[in-house]
Amino acid sequence: MRADRLLSLLLLLQNRGRMTAPQLAAELEVSVRTIHRDIDALGASGVPVLADRGPAGGYRLADGYRTRLTGFTDTQAGSLFLAGAPGPAQELGLGADLAAAQLKLQAALPAALAVRARRIQDRFHLDAPAWFREADPVPHLAQIAQAVWDQHVLRTDYRRWRGEVRRELHPLGLVLKGGIWYLVADVDSAVRTYRVSRFLTVDTAAERFERPAGFELAAYWQESTSRLDAVLHQQTAELRLSPRGQRLLPMQFGAAGTRALAGAGPADADGWVRLRIDVESEAVAVGDLLRLGAEAEVLGPPGLRRALAETVTVLAGRYA
Repeated sequence: MRADRLLSLLLLLQNRGRMTAPQLAAELEVSVRTIHRDIDALGASGVPVLADRGPAGGYRLADGYRTRLTGFTDTQAGSLFLAGAPGPAQELGLGADLAAAQLKLQAALPAALAVRARRIQDRFHLDAPAWFREADPVPHLAQIAQAVWDQHVLRTDYRRWRGEVRRELHPLGLVLKGGIWYLVADVDSAVRTYRVSRFLTVDTAAERFERPAGFELAAYWQESTSRLDAVLHQQTAELRLSPRGQRLLPMQFGAAGTRALAGAGPADADGWVRLRIDVESEAVAVGDLLRLGAEAEVLGPPGLRRALAETVTVLAGRYA
């Protein structure tokens, strides 16, 4: 453990330049006293660590010194695919491994590329969860991820809309979509998707399973989401939208709203346009369209227009 920490300390100084003892202690999650001892150990092993005194002081490596001692462990190498998503890496139990892997990768790069990589890291950040929505609690995520990696059977209790169900799963992969974790698993020779936060209990069995021949997680997910989109969006609504409604539509309906605007007709004298947009079931569509308020008028289909009018009438009576 100390050898790993000494290497991380060395790589921090190499990649970031001068750092104070408190900064190093915070990065490595140890005490300042431990940092001082580790600096002494590096110096005793021949690493030229210099200590600069004063308010702008700190520890740094002698000019020109670089180490190529950057071998990755299996876990650190595997964590690199999450390099742009530190939050999900932490949820999977790979936060420390990801941080160590990034340090080693930076140290292995030529100086010019290392500076560029650092600039990109300083300027771009991926935050997966959606706005104004707390992340799902996923206490079983790390255990599930380990079972995916080791190909171990999972015996679970899962909460569905219609109640709890016991399932024996062959976990094939994990997907992070809009800040929500999903497990793709083989159950009874059929591949299905489960929301990780709905697992009530998870037990890892000793027995292992064989992955289905030719299964590709990315291809399955793309096909699954396309199929779900086709099932959900079975109706088309015809709308009139005000200029403000046209600005709201992409924010409220995402890609479907953007596509609908692209096919909108010409604006009238007041700037209103007519367009068609794919919507879900009538009940869901009423709630979605109400978010546009008075900036939209539903022209059809007749059933959706009536349902919206009935809802608005009830609301008007309630707030009269």
